[in-house]
Amino acid sequence: MSIIRTGTAVVLAGALALGASACGSDDDGGGSTTAASSGGGGGGEKIALLLPESKTARYENQDRPRFVEKVRELCPDCEVLYSNAEQDPAQQQQQAEQAITNGARVLVVDAVDVKSAAAIATNAKSQGVPVVSYARLISDAELDAYVSIDPFRVGQQQGEALVRALRGGRRIVMVNGSPTDSNSAPYKEGAHDVFDRSGIDVVKEYDTPDWSPDRAQTEMEQAITSAGKDGFDGVYSANDGMAGGVIAAMKSAGVDPRTRPVTGQDAEVAALQRILTGEQLMTIYQPISEIAATAAELAVPLARGEGVPSITTTEVDNGGPRRVPAVLLDTIVITRDNIQDVIIRDGFATAEQICTDEYRAACAEAGIR
Repeated sequence: MSIIRTGTAVVLAGALALGASACGSDDDGGGSTTAASSGGGGGGEKIALLLPESKTARYENQDRPRFVEKVRELCPDCEVLYSNAEQDPAQQQQQAEQAITNGARVLVVDAVDVKSAAAIATNAKSQGVPVVSYARLISDAELDAYVSIDPFRVGQQQGEALVRALRGGRRIVMVNGSPTDSNSAPYKEGAHDVFDRSGIDVVKEYDTPDWSPDRAQTEMEQAITSAGKDGFDGVYSANDGMAGGVIAAMKSAGVDPRTRPVTGQDAEVAALQRILTGEQLMTIYQPISEIAATAAELAVPLARGEGVPSITTTEVDNGGPRRVPAVLLDTIVITRDNIQDVIIRDGFATAEQICTDEYRAACAEAGIR
């Protein structure tokens, strides 16, 4: 995926992803289907939040609670209908349809599969229900708004950090994200942009279904078998969960991860702990709280029939009939040097969560309190 900037407009040529899920009964197919009331009694609008999976800790721990909190603040009588598709596109389709049946006036969707999610958006629009694309941009469909980060820039940030840490080394393994997540392509392209300009040799490269840490571990085991323990100098991992799998594979093979920098993304607590001990190089902090709050700020007026609010700052091209009004937020590279100033300060994680007994000394050295 390429990103084209013209003035203040940002055009993402290609599809990013969105997902929809609805709150229904316990038999609507496998995911979490518990309704989260954002306060108040009857009479408020219903807003559906559809998230793609729970393997990545952020969705249940950050995205969902912050979205519900912001909806409650903006619309005390509104109700959030929540579902998690657990990586099943068909289930997500069913959840979206059930949400509309249950009276949702807007869908906020983080898609399991960006291409198949076009059917979710098309069906919703045919029934007059607006769709906000959350985190990933649904492709080839009419959308009302989109909120996320710039995935190409994220890939560049990861690549730049890895190149600096290689200290002259040139051989890397790439463990990319899920091919059904439209953000995976621009993450990868952003990283390759840096690697190509820096003369980096990618000795093995994998696209990892479902962002699975277990699959990433298997891929890294294969890479070590193929390239040899001394056949690579670092690893590009597109997110923290997979970085954990990569590092487990290196340890199992007798490779000290402190000698082979590994990237990540999502600022998961386990990744922050690995960063403190030197087993992981860095992570990317997405302002998830701000993304979720912005999604709520987009959804509430749409649910009330007031149209897209003026908070959008650019437009993106998803291949649909028109460009999509969007808010794209900045991301931050996290190392041991700024965990306190960014992660702790923003309340994304607490010192108590990070600095368990095993990591207390490392936290003290990094000034985390």
